[in-house]
Amino acid sequence: NPFFFSFRDGVATEAKQESIELKDADAQNDSAKQGNDIDDLIHQRVDVLLINPVDSAAVSSAILAANQAGIPVITLDRSADKGQVVSLIASDNVAGGKMAAEFILAKLGKNAKVAELEGIPGASATRERGQGFHVVADKNLNVVAKRAADFDRAKGLNVAENMLQAHSDIQAIFAQNDEMALGAVEAVKSTGRNILIVGFDGSSDGIKAVKAGQMTATVAQQPELIGKMSVQTAKQIVLKQAPASKIAVPLKLIVQ
Repeated sequence: NPFFFSFRDGVATEAKQESIELKDADAQNDSAKQGNDIDDLIHQRVDVLLINPVDSAAVSSAILAANQAGIPVITLDRSADKGQVVSLIASDNVAGGKMAAEFILAKLGKNAKVAELEGIPGASATRERGQGFHVVADKNLNVVAKRAADFDRAKGLNVAENMLQAHSDIQAIFAQNDEMALGAVEAVKSTGRNILIVGFDGSSDGIKAVKAGQMTATVAQQPELIGKMSVQTAKQIVLKQAPASKIAVPLKLIVQ
């Protein structure tokens, strides 16, 4: 997922600039592997843990283990359901979901028929983006289908194909990340229909697709900035300063 490459680049660049040693572990979207990775880092006695949870519930036991070991935890992009976290650094996902619904409403008007591609069930980003979207959509749009595609491009393609076959009148698709939106782009191409597609993340591939006229818009996060701010926050913790418990990183809507 290109979003997380940008995310990691922000962490690595800032860590190098601050002469901070970075130990890196990739959970590969597997919550069990992430738990093992965190346990390994706890045993290495790192000073601070920066965690992007695969699953907000599943990561809780690993965070509780870090708490017992006296290692401060910062979560990035997604929250954890349990355990003590010093700071959450993330975009306002609820606001981003609202932005997407409001954009579709402005483009297509009330009661437009919309399908929604949801992220990984259990991830806070999935819950929050869906929550924000439905604050607007449930009152003003007609959401005819919604299904999880796990933030994955190939799954986004398959789920979108099934939705388009089941609902010939879909006018727009909201995907909770750009990878699923790009899968939806391929699904729509095969139908020859003109369907508005809105993604979320502002990944490099997503922005290219918007500029090329394949996607209509993406709610853009700033993953490199999230990474940079996480290292700055870790430094504050080590210096015995008290960072904010929640640090919001601005969003922007990128359109054709």
